[in-house]
Amino acid sequence: MALIKSISGIRGTIGGKPGEGLSPLDVVKFTAAYATFIAKNSKNKKIKIVVGRDARISGEMVNNLVLGTLQGMGADVIDIGLSTTPTVEIAVPDEKADGGIILTASHNPKQWNALKLLNEKGEFISEKDGAEVLEIAEKEQYAFADVNSLGVITKDDTYFTKHIDKILALSLVDIEAIKKADFKVVIDCVNSTGGIVLPQLLKALGVNQIVELYCEPTGEFPHNPEPLPENLRDISKLVKKEGADLGIVVDPDVDRLALVCEDGEMFGEEYTLVAVAEYVLNKRSPSEKASGKKGNTVSNLSSTRALRDVTENHAGKYSASAVGEVNVVNMMKETGAVIGGEGNGGVILPELHYGRDALVGIALFLSHLAKYGKSCSMLRSSYPDYHISKNKIELTPEINVDSILENIQLKYKKQPINTIDGVKIEFDKEWVHLRKSNTEPIIRIYSNLFRK
Repeated sequence: MALIKSISGIRGTIGGKPGEGLSPLDVVKFTAAYATFIAKNSKNKKIKIVVGRDARISGEMVNNLVLGTLQGMGADVIDIGLSTTPTVEIAVPDEKADGGIILTASHNPKQWNALKLLNEKGEFISEKDGAEVLEIAEKEQYAFADVNSLGVITKDDTYFTKHIDKILALSLVDIEAIKKADFKVVIDCVNSTGGIVLPQLLKALGVNQIVELYCEPTGEFPHNPEPLPENLRDISKLVKKEGADLGIVVDPDVDRLALVCEDGEMFGEEYTLVAVAEYVLNKRSPSEKASGKKGNTVSNLSSTRALRDVTENHAGKYSASAVGEVNVVNMMKETGAVIGGEGNGGVILPELHYGRDALVGIALFLSHLAKYGKSCSMLRSSYPDYHISKNKIELTPEINVDSILENIQLKYKKQPINTIDGVKIEFDKEWVHLRKSNTEPIIRIYSNLFRK
């Protein structure tokens, strides 16, 4: 059993003794701590929290515990039910809520679940705020409401429609071009909530030929739910068999987007953001360009250099943040980035909201592919060809990781080095990034190689 307490939330395997897995007592404890933190920092006498979940097997149980705990803490709750991470992020400010909880362990296997915690903007809470929530939980500094002060639970199942409507309203989304392209698309939603919302989105965009694979929201994941090439063999075969124009894959909470070309080859999750960013940068209006406002972009330090190349080709500035969505978002705000995200297929469009959103990524990518007018594989071949290698070294307790990283930094001191998050060493168009894991006794090693 496992229970991991991090700054942005609590995740663990279902079952076991309290404190050793994500037991019902742990769910109540950390939900109460979060509600206490929100109430302490809210100007509202009675707080309001939005709650949504993915389709994993434990979701209903965890959802009931969270709703009851929040109600018991005196908070009003908007329960949007089966949802996606970006949909909950959109719902929080729409509801003028004080925060939100997403019940999902993202790409983790079915035995995992998690409480992901949002602030009043619908963004992940900061490191400082996360530490405060953990301290409240550890010291049990929370008290439940009396019977006359219990919260009220309201159910709202309209947010998929609201999310899609916001995407359709974006000037960047070209519905007519997508309709005219008459795409045939295969989708793999790993039997989670993407199976509900992706068909709705695609039909609204004018895609009428949709082949569904693993779209029943049962929570029984048919393969490892992380959208990596080795887990996507079924959709790869089906795209070729159906003669489809592309395949679309999302993870259980629909914040990561992977694409499969018409020949069954992976577009590459590292290149999801690259393609979408190129489209957004190309679509900047003449007035935006004339104003001198740069088309800046951001990704984390472990993302492909291709985004930097594309950004600089459009006279923008690329910036790299520490690993973690909250870090990417903070740097996007600091640099005024028009698009950003992570190399795991995470697309963040500030015009919609500051969160990874596979749904808006799909709409932007289809608009891009439709206007490109050629195949998905030809679009992929138009970008600088980098290869990302991701490895790790397991550590023994006596190894001093910080000392190792300092020695590496010293050895390569003549190269450009970034120490925001571990040590990243640049070699012209290539780089190596070493960082210690926050959750495991390992050093992660990422390298970005240029295929000349």
